[in-house]
Amino acid sequence: MRSRWFELKYQAIDMRKRGVSIRYIEKELGIPRSTLSGWFSDIQLTKRQAELLKKNQVLALQDSRSKAIAWHNKQKELRLERAEHEAKQTIDLINIYDKSLFLLCVSMLYLGEGTKSNWRASIGSSDPLILKIFIKALQDIFGIGTEKIRCDLNLRCDQNSQKAKQYWAEMLALPQECFKSVSFDSRTLGSKTFQGYNGVCQVGCNSVAIQRKLIALSRLYCESVTNKSRD
Repeated sequence: MRSRWFELKYQAIDMRKRGVSIRYIEKELGIPRSTLSGWFSDIQLTKRQAELLKKNQVLALQDSRSKAIAWHNKQKELRLERAEHEAKQTIDLINIYDKSLFLLCVSMLYLGEGTKSNWRASIGSSDPLILKIFIKALQDIFGIGTEKIRCDLNLRCDQNSQKAKQYWAEMLALPQECFKSVSFDSRTLGSKTFQGYNGVCQVGCNSVAIQRKLIALSRLYCESVTNKSRD
C-alpha cells in the first residue's frame, strides 16, 4: 500500500541528496520524520553532500538564533513600552508641583545615595538626572543659590579633567566655578575607560541641617509605612 506522501518521495530524496536537513524537509513537505527516515536509510551522502548538509545545519542554527534574538528584543521593547505607559499613568495621578511630595521624593533619593557621615548635604552619582533633581531641590525647596553649590569629580586615571568639568557643567547647567576639586582613582591606572562614562560627580552644599532634614523625613516615612503594614 502506497504512503499518502509517496508522490513526494523523489522530491524529498532529491532534497536530501542536495544536503537539506531532515527537519527542513519535514517542515517544507509536511512528511513525518519517521517516513523520511525510512526513505533516506539507504542514501549514502558523498563527502561534498555531507559538508553541504553540515553547512546548511550551521546556517539554519544561525538563522534560528537570529530569529530568537529578534523575538527577545521585540519582547523587551514591548515590556519597556508597557513600563513607560504605566509610569505615565502614575504620573497623571499625582501633582508633580506639590512641594511636599517633591521633598519626600528627594529625601528618599538621599536616603539611598546621599552623604550621611559629614556636615555636607551631597549626593554622588554618574547619572546626571539624579544630580539635576537634587540641585533643583536645593534651589527650589531650600533656597540654595548656585554660588553655594559645590561639585567635586572623581575620575578614572585616563580621563581628562577639563573635558569632564565641561561635560558636567553643561549637563547640570552650572558654571565651572562650582567645580572645586578633581580626584583620580589610582586603582584604574593602566585600564581604559569605557565609552560614555564621565566619572562620578558629587554635588552638594555645606549644610548639615539639610542633610538631617532629608534623612529624618525619609526614615520617618519608611518607618510609618512599614509600621502601618503590620497593623
